[in-house]
Amino acid sequence: MAAVASALAAAGCTATTADSLPSLKADTSTLTVSGLSSGGYMAGQFQVAFSERVKGAGIVAAGPFGCAMSAGAKAIPVFPAALALNTAQAQNGCMADYLSSLGVLDASRLLAQAKKLADAGSIDPLSNLKTSKIYLYSGANDRTVALSVVKAARAFYLAAGVPEANIDFVSGGAGGHAFSTAGAGNACELSEPPFVNNCNYDQAGAILRFLYGALEPKGTAEEADFALFDQRRYASSDATLADEGVVYVPPACRDGGCRVHVLFHGCKQTRALVGDAVTKKSGFADWAATNRLIVLFPQVEASAANPNACWDWWGYTGLDFLTKNAPQMKAVAAMVEALGK
Repeated sequence: MAAVASALAAAGCTATTADSLPSLKADTSTLTVSGLSSGGYMAGQFQVAFSERVKGAGIVAAGPFGCAMSAGAKAIPVFPAALALNTAQAQNGCMADYLSSLGVLDASRLLAQAKKLADAGSIDPLSNLKTSKIYLYSGANDRTVALSVVKAARAFYLAAGVPEANIDFVSGGAGGHAFSTAGAGNACELSEPPFVNNCNYDQAGAILRFLYGALEPKGTAEEADFALFDQRRYASSDATLADEGVVYVPPACRDGGCRVHVLFHGCKQTRALVGDAVTKKSGFADWAATNRLIVLFPQVEASAANPNACWDWWGYTGLDFLTKNAPQMKAVAAMVEALGK
């Protein structure tokens, strides 16, 4: 409990000293994840890679697992040439859909690629996906990630055996490239920092209800229940994570047994760039406050290879980025394990 008290004393994002994550005996066997844009891609690849423990994913404005792994990179896996090929495919086929005619978004190709990784033990067996729940969202005013790209994620999950009833595909409305809320943030149609928009749509609630089922009414997350922690304890330097991440722990979860949700920010959406907009205004912590749920907000750091502080869904940390052994994947898995101790 000393570790818990130390972490919670950080009192949100105003703290100057970070500690390790609190050991909360959390239930990490029913983990769920969500994210926007690069965070949506990361949520999807983390969910597929760790499907034995990750039971659901909320994917906002992002496409299917492995979309950016190009044929050229697999044929000539030499870094950084392979990275350049993946980057081109990510920008032209996995966001704007320019390369769809070349099969970039083909569900059968992507499933075959995932099956090879599963057969090699690099990701969990794909059979786990048959019981997964998947929420997908595309806003009508999103000019960053095309609707067809998000539809391709749905096609991938259906091909992988996820029942149609286990997929909630939401599109339309006025949403831009952002998390949607029922009252906080920018005008709904915008696609600009902090990428949290007031669309009169409680997306956090929609995601968590679909992934977990019936929930208690939304509460209010208190400032004192947000804690900073030292991400360097869990990540290698090649993961290029920020020094500090954030965890929200409601009082009911300090004695153990709570579930865990991981929220992956989008590009240009880190604490360093948008402050508390994601951690405190996206709505996830408010729902967690009354539903025995811990929310982990890991943070990426901008770098020369990743100037917009995106999560790695195209290989800038290495060409094993889709696997459980990838630097960022390992780091987040270690954070979750720490909460379960």
